Amino acid sequence: MRYIRPPSKKSESDLFLEDTIADYRKQVNRGRWAVVEKATKRLVGSFAIIPIPSQPEKTQLGYSFLPSEWGKGYATEVAKAGLAWFFAHDEALLIYGVTETPNVASQNVLLKAGFKKDSSFLENDKELLLFIALREDA
Repeated sequence: MRYIRPPSKKSESDLFLEDTIADYRKQVNRGRWAVVEKATKRLVGSFAIIPIPSQPEKTQLGYSFLPSEWGKGYATEVAKAGLAWFFAHDEALLIYGVTETPNVASQNVLLKAGFKKDSSFLENDKELLLFIALREDA
């Protein structure tokens, strides 16, 4: 979460969850999903297809994993599968990935999944890198 948002209180988390569920009901091809390890069925992270907060007309693919799960290939697996799922279930021609400039690990995940570095922009005084993935049949 270091690169996503600061920790929140339970009441804030509950409200965030309620808003997430409400948003999913509006657009079933968008939202947040749990990532569960196949062998143990335990939660290891989350996956999202959501608007970029400062540019809500743009859709981003994102992921977050528990630190104990870093380096196990889950992010790359989820990013590749999520990209395929998105283009199979949505008519959009492209989707974005966003990382903070120091988050090189996530940038490498996006590149392995098929994204290309596009540009940078400022959001809440942080420089963010924008990556783009295009539908293959576009």
